[in-house]
Amino acid sequence: MKYLKLDLIRFFETQKSFVETCVKNSLELVIISIIISLLVWIPVGILMTKNKRIANIVFAIANSIFCIPSLALFSIMITIPFLGLGRKSAVIALVLYSMMPMLKSVYFGLTTIDENIIEAAKGMGMNDIQILKEVRFPLAINRIFSGFRVSFIMLIGISTIATYIGEKNIGRIISSGLARQDMEMIVAGTLLISVLSLSMDFLLNFIEKNLIKRY
Repeated sequence: MKYLKLDLIRFFETQKSFVETCVKNSLELVIISIIISLLVWIPVGILMTKNKRIANIVFAIANSIFCIPSLALFSIMITIPFLGLGRKSAVIALVLYSMMPMLKSVYFGLTTIDENIIEAAKGMGMNDIQILKEVRFPLAINRIFSGFRVSFIMLIGISTIATYIGEKNIGRIISSGLARQDMEMIVAGTLLISVLSLSMDFLLNFIEKNLIKRY
């Protein structure tokens, strides 16, 4: 154990620039993907509440996409001419993977609110937009944020696969270690992705608790 620890320290010291680049690229990829996911799936989730039949169709599509193995979905993306190898394909694939958890959190967060509260809001003269903005969304924010949190942490793990389509992220450290049979690189990459996931989960959990207290 001591020998492994010393080797890991040496690895991080000698590969500092490479490691920093990989971590930076991993964070950029996930953050870009999650921002696009929020901009796309929250409005879609809201629209789904208007028609249950359409909601069921969209959920079926989302579940089907979610069941596709990550490497297969990344591979499909690079076959699309205007995407190809690199970040564009990686971002689209990650946005698609976030579809199911985010849509479910938005849809069920907005549709499971006590109807008596909605009727009371209507009785006060509120229209549908006002009810959504001032009643439904505030009451559903905690559930929506939970879906966002799950998506964020999930994408951190899945994003490592993007190294096979040209992304130089933490997955590159692990894949290079496997190719070279370098145990230190494998452990270092695994450690980095684990620490990143746990750190973001801790941060998002802290934010979520504060949102719960606020609302």
